[in-house]
Amino acid sequence: MNNRYSRQELFRGIGPSGQQTLFQKHVLIIGAGALGSGSAEVLVRAGIGKVTLVDRDYVEWSNLQRQQLYTEQDAEERIPKAAAAQRRLKEINSTVTIEAIIEDAGVEEFEKLQKDVDLIIDATDNFDTRMIINDISQKYGIPWVYGACVGSYGISYTIIPGKTPCLHCLLESVPLGGATCDTAGIIGPAAGMVVSYQTAEALKLLVGNHGSLRTKLVTFDLWSNQHSAISPQGLKKEDCLSCGSKPSYPFLNYENQTKTAVLCGRNSVQIRPAGKDRRDLDKAANLLAKTGGKIERNPFLLSFEISGNRLVLFQDGRVLIHGVSDISEAKKIYHRYLG
Repeated sequence: MNNRYSRQELFRGIGPSGQQTLFQKHVLIIGAGALGSGSAEVLVRAGIGKVTLVDRDYVEWSNLQRQQLYTEQDAEERIPKAAAAQRRLKEINSTVTIEAIIEDAGVEEFEKLQKDVDLIIDATDNFDTRMIINDISQKYGIPWVYGACVGSYGISYTIIPGKTPCLHCLLESVPLGGATCDTAGIIGPAAGMVVSYQTAEALKLLVGNHGSLRTKLVTFDLWSNQHSAISPQGLKKEDCLSCGSKPSYPFLNYENQTKTAVLCGRNSVQIRPAGKDRRDLDKAANLLAKTGGKIERNPFLLSFEISGNRLVLFQDGRVLIHGVSDISEAKKIYHRYLG
């Protein structure tokens, strides 16, 4: 073989033996946006044996500012992100097996996807999927690296079954909403920084150098020049239903998943989050106002209209997406604006 990986092999943390190990590894990346495309490129260039990339969306013009694998032609043709990423990644490194899956992965899909996977990288845009990743990780003993970014803020945390607290320990329940890239914007360097944290941890895990793993949850804000790292080890719960002594993996159960239903004859989809918390309509209105969409309120609900779609938010957490009858498209709109 040529000297393609010579500089990586010179690095003491990997070396020739570590490089040979990387050739045998399989990484599952959930999401092919800024974090997913960035992580995929780093790992493919590093010579990972196989990368499976899962994404339900297609390339849009607003993606090009930060999602580095895509081109204007991809946006013009609305190429699915997984397919566009696969094509570009094969051009970058033809020796790596690149599997592209264009679908909205749920529990059933994850049960199939986890086979022969050595590591999962979170590059999704919602906590519903992250909690499923978390339970799949604990059930099958697969480490995963959590990451998220919005605005100039980013966060990353490495979860190893049996050793670290899981995401369920840290969050207790799925949040109903928060800032998204469509409500708060995002700058490319924030995504790039999270990618760096995630892929550095990935390489450590894949070569078996666990002693070098970052044990803390790291957060940063590049615009306000803030950086912090906290140790979450004390948050591990013996009775956690995902990673405790008697796990039941609750987020793999139907009753704890977001429910969707097409409303007959109305060109609308209802989305009902699994959480029991009431939605703060004032907070939601403040976030959505930043998008420039039209907002109307009454004591019972909030109506938000943008780009030909109307979202109606209820206090019990339900959201009606009007102007669409496809569930995948409705979920895309939901997560775009409500997190």
